[in-house]
Amino acid sequence: MRTLIVLRHAKADHIPGLADRERPLTGRGERDAKRAGDEIRTAGLNPDIVLCSPALRTKRTAEIAFPEVEISYERDIYEAYPEELLEVVRRTDPELSTVVLCGHNPGVHELALGLAGGDYVFRPGAFAVIEVESAWEDLWPGEGRLVTHWDPKES
Repeated sequence: MRTLIVLRHAKADHIPGLADRERPLTGRGERDAKRAGDEIRTAGLNPDIVLCSPALRTKRTAEIAFPEVEISYERDIYEAYPEELLEVVRRTDPELSTVVLCGHNPGVHELALGLAGGDYVFRPGAFAVIEVESAWEDLWPGEGRLVTHWDPKES
């Protein structure tokens, strides 16, 4: 059994004139990123790696949530469609059992829904925990089971 944690970056600031990739987290975003990491650890999940978009807001989310986990910055995650995100997951080392994908909406939400279904919103800082039996390279939509969903505004 493998576990994929699909995490949307935490709340980011909108600063006129600042490039989208350079948007920083807000104070609430930093707090929510820490809470997301704490929730994941409390659930007994210990990620082997974080696959992360290179945008500043995703980098900070991953660094705050998982300070002791290896982070692999994947340019293919930024502005990706769910099919492209699934390809990133399929390239994951087959020896790894728990993987976090930290990215952006709408792609991350659509990826989570495509893999495991469900009926939930995916606000900034939210995550879905999905169990899969397939090897990463063999993962297809519909093969996952939603274990839990967490939203910082609902807890």
